Amino acid sequence: MRETRHAAVRFLATREHSRQELERKLLRHHPMHKVAQVLDELAAEGLQSDQRFTRQYIHSRRSRGYGPVRIRAELGERGIASQLIAQTLETYDNADWQQLMQEVARRKFGSDLAEDRRELARRGRFLASRGFPSWMISDYLFRG
Repeated sequence: MRETRHAAVRFLATREHSRQELERKLLRHHPMHKVAQVLDELAAEGLQSDQRFTRQYIHSRRSRGYGPVRIRAELGERGIASQLIAQTLETYDNADWQQLMQEVARRKFGSDLAEDRRELARRGRFLASRGFPSWMISDYLFRG
């Protein structure tokens, strides 16, 4: 049990992990019954928290220019409950995301407006791949 806990704490010392991520990593070398018990203990002690992980993850991805659609999907892949994702994303309003999207677009494309359909489509695809919702991309592309 001590080895499993030590491994888990080592992972958590490098960065926050969701419970699912930590479980997946630990199961490579430790039995399930030990992993489950250690994860329960770490959560009870506040050393592992999906809520803290979610806040940190959103902050990190936003600072790299990713939008709410992509962040939501990535958190879901990491085992975060959709309700927790929604609650945490609600701390940012649409204006925050629109401002971020405009900054991302300005860094990528400069301040020139797109004139032809191909360029509009290219910019739209880029912003969609970054995880911004389609309605926000349309507002940006067609209303400037």
